[in-house]
Amino acid sequence: MTKDGQVGDTFPTTDASGPDTPQEAGSDVPGSSDPGEPGSDVPSASESGQPGSGVPGASAAGESRPDVPGASESGEPGPGASGTGARDDQAGAGAGAGAEAGAGWRQAGVVCAVLGLATLAVVVVTTPWRALPPSAPYVAPDPARDFTPAEIARAAAFDAATTAPAYLSLGLSLLFAGLLVLTPVGARLLGRLRGPWWVRVVLGVLLLTALVEAVRWPLGMWAETVLRAYGLSTQDWAAWSADRVKGIGVNAAVLAVAMIAVVGLARKVRRWWIPAAAGAFALTVALSFVYPVVVEPLYNDFRPMPQGPLRTGLLQMAARDGVPVEDVLVADASRRTTALNAYVSGFGATRRIVVYDTLLRAPAPQVELVVAHELGHARNGDVLDGTLVGALGAAAGTALLYLAFQLVRRRAGVASAADPRAVGVLVGLMSLATVLSGPALNLVSRHVEARADVHALDLTRDPATFVAMQKRLAITNIADLSPDAVEYALYASHPSTPERIALARAWARLNGVPAP
Repeated sequence: MTKDGQVGDTFPTTDASGPDTPQEAGSDVPGSSDPGEPGSDVPSASESGQPGSGVPGASAAGESRPDVPGASESGEPGPGASGTGARDDQAGAGAGAGAEAGAGWRQAGVVCAVLGLATLAVVVVTTPWRALPPSAPYVAPDPARDFTPAEIARAAAFDAATTAPAYLSLGLSLLFAGLLVLTPVGARLLGRLRGPWWVRVVLGVLLLTALVEAVRWPLGMWAETVLRAYGLSTQDWAAWSADRVKGIGVNAAVLAVAMIAVVGLARKVRRWWIPAAAGAFALTVALSFVYPVVVEPLYNDFRPMPQGPLRTGLLQMAARDGVPVEDVLVADASRRTTALNAYVSGFGATRRIVVYDTLLRAPAPQVELVVAHELGHARNGDVLDGTLVGALGAAAGTALLYLAFQLVRRRAGVASAADPRAVGVLVGLMSLATVLSGPALNLVSRHVEARADVHALDLTRDPATFVAMQKRLAITNIADLSPDAVEYALYASHPSTPERIALARAWARLNGVPAP
């Protein structure tokens, strides 16, 4: 979720990391959210564990099984049941089904706890909680030291202009998710759809996506108008709309595939959240490979950086750093924005460093420093670590959302995840999970970005250029120089510019280099 580039990405999206840039503001890849963990939006909710409950004609034997301890789908005897014997038989069957459902609940809880602890352990081990050693001197961030009053005022005005549409979009997303989770509105709406179960699932995803995007579209236009007013956007409305529709289409396609898998498994497998968790893990890993070569080209044309001193210097720097880089690409971002940006994506055969063509207008030493930051991500395996965290989190989320579904399914008017109407509550739960997990993901991301900054300083040993580049990025992208605590938690995937400059000065003092 970004505050200024794309408003309202709290509905489940196919982020899969997005651009990773050495500045806080200005990420403008349509349809992306905060740079964070790949696949954090992978649908991973599951439910009932019994095939066909609540789905007309879906049960293998026509039976309806309860999926919470002691509960039954109906308080009435089945057809042909009468008398005490029938009631006793029904009571015995209900007790057995309830016990089995209770065992499934406990198993999901144990798996959720184990996977959650594994995710937490990987985060704790791989996150660089201190960018500099404890012996490094403390330097306080101070916007007034590096920016003029006019620059500070402009950043504050831009922040104020983008705050209203951002918070409105967030509020609408939470309201929409709450309606889907806590009321039967979603089930009633999706119950009007007709066709085979998988067609109803796809139509349900498309309908929900269309509804939420229709509400948020004017807010997106509002934010785009602000970007134009401040000179950050170069798009006309046709190009802006095309990019937004592409993002919506990609999100809806991935969400539809995932929902077909969830509902399909629920109709076939008793404890389907187990294969669903494995599928969520695999999908997250797959998206990390696929996103750079399939999704990113939808928004930008990429070309190898032309031969010349800059390309040669960048490749030599990568070789000196011991980082295998397949290529350094230039994205034609200037047709969309004036913002400066660079990022690393993929790993293995798909790893590449991407530089916006707008960044090439900066002096070569500053471009080299930005790329050195990106090499830090590659050298430290940040994409791989993020993919592992995202994959484990998606698997844990499958079990967690299974448990959450059990608590709200009756309130939402759905008996089982085998029912295509369950798409509404599952999407609502994922949307809430996206919002709630955002601050934690941003916290980890800020530490990872600080380590990449230190790597750039270690590699170039040029804190003066680092500070100059940070100032250029902040002024050009109109970064928030003094974010408040709430915005910092919700939106900041990078340290603030004053924090990054202070880090460079602390590094300089620690290493005996003249501080800028």
